[in-house]
Amino acid sequence: MVLVPLPEPDDVAPHEQVAFAHNAERQLAKLLDFYGVQWEYEPQTFVLEWDDAGNPTRGFTPDFYLPAYDLFIEITTLSQKLVTKKNAKARRLRELHPEINIRIMYQRDYVGLLEKYGLEEPEQWKAS
Repeated sequence: MVLVPLPEPDDVAPHEQVAFAHNAERQLAKLLDFYGVQWEYEPQTFVLEWDDAGNPTRGFTPDFYLPAYDLFIEITTLSQKLVTKKNAKARRLRELHPEINIRIMYQRDYVGLLEKYGLEEPEQWKAS
C-alpha cells in the first residue's frame, strides 16, 4: 500500500513520487493533488475467486482509494474488451463486498477531465 500525504508547499507533489502503470493514473493523481484530495495508489487487492483448496485464483486491485470519501476508483481508457473485464471485476467485488464503494472512470470521463482541466493527452494518443 502506498499512502500519499498531501504536499508541503516546497515538497514534491505526491503524484511525482509514484511510478504509475499508466499516464491516465498519473493525470488523475495530479488533479487530486491540485485539489488537496488525499489518495492511495493500488492500496489493496480483493480476492474475487478461489480454487477448491481455498487459494485465490482471481483478484482485483483498484487504481486509487480516496480515504476521505471511502471510495475506490478504477480507471479504464483502453479497449472495450478490457472495459468489459473491469466491469465484471467491479460487479463481482460488489457482490462479495457490498460495503465497498467502487467506481469505474471510463475513457469518456477521463477525456472530459483532460479537456475541462487542460491536462495533457494520454501517451497512447500522442503517437497517432
